[in-house]
Amino acid sequence: MKFITSTALIVLSALSTAVFATDPPAAPAAPAAPTAPTAPSLSDVLGSSGLVATGYASSTYTHFSGIPTFRQFDVDRNGFSLNQVGLQLAYQPKEGFGGVLQLVAGNDATIINAAEGSTNGNFDVLQAYAQYAKGQWTIIGGKFLTLVGAEVIAPTGNTNVSRAFTFFAEPLTHTGVRATFAATDKVNLILGVDNGWNIVHDNNTSKTVEFGANVTPNKMWALAVQGYIGKEPVSGALDGTRSIVDFVGTFNATDALTFILNYDVGRQSGVPTTGNRTQSLNWNTGALYMNYTIDPTWRVSLRAEQLNDKDGFVTGGKQKLSEGTVTFGWMPSKNFELRLEGRYDKSDKKNFVKDINFTTAATTFDDRQSSVAIEGLFKF
Repeated sequence: MKFITSTALIVLSALSTAVFATDPPAAPAAPAAPTAPTAPSLSDVLGSSGLVATGYASSTYTHFSGIPTFRQFDVDRNGFSLNQVGLQLAYQPKEGFGGVLQLVAGNDATIINAAEGSTNGNFDVLQAYAQYAKGQWTIIGGKFLTLVGAEVIAPTGNTNVSRAFTFFAEPLTHTGVRATFAATDKVNLILGVDNGWNIVHDNNTSKTVEFGANVTPNKMWALAVQGYIGKEPVSGALDGTRSIVDFVGTFNATDALTFILNYDVGRQSGVPTTGNRTQSLNWNTGALYMNYTIDPTWRVSLRAEQLNDKDGFVTGGKQKLSEGTVTFGWMPSKNFELRLEGRYDKSDKKNFVKDINFTTAATTFDDRQSSVAIEGLFKF
């Protein structure tokens, strides 16, 4: 009897230990916290509305052998400069109404204003136009950039730091109406009427006609011919006819190597001379560019050109200007580029300003000038 009782106690004790040693069932998991809503970015908002915002900021350090002469935006002999801060808002649907507004601030804007006869200082409304697109036609009206030239005002559209002599001899902006007809997917024809070269408020009763044709037969070649002709004030006295015909040819030899040829022919008639007579002043200029992408972060650009100012209309004196430029670009990211440029200018006359003695007002000249420049360019 004692044996049976002991055995029963042992069994009951083992069962009790087994029951109470078992872990209690796990509690149900708490529901996951709801994900906080993500606010749309500015680019998302603009993209959904069709409005595109782009911009850039450019700052340089330049050092000249003399005083910068015949350069469009180079004015500092030895110093730092905030060249341009630009912002562009564009709404350009394939059909219907749209528009573009481009604002520029900085030292370059001061020079643009001076060319336009404005006193707005270091701020300029570079472009402001309405647009209407229908089928093969696009019509814009307001203030817009010139058709001519391989180089542009915004540094993001150029591969060198400095602008060419060719750029110096061309208009910057126009105010008027421009129509573009897409004849095919490879040919665009352009015709417009405006106030003239760099003129917002017309200073005469005549208008300037602009024309152009862009042909892109394949991804290797692109050809563009454009020009302007119209009455322009000369020497503050008479209105002579000013014309320019511009040719830009692009050859993409490989995905990494590109050649560009830019050639201009210009003429200004009605320039006053002795005996109440007038004369015509002519010039031509050509620039050759080579751009080579070394790798995704490094590139090199070469430029060689000559400006034949036959009658001194562009530079104020009869001369032949030539220059050679080499620029290295380093892009550690898609939004930033650091550029290093070396340039050498030469004239067949001593027309470059070497130095000015502000005490005696004596000026010395040279037939050459050289410069180095470093540019930091941020874009978005």
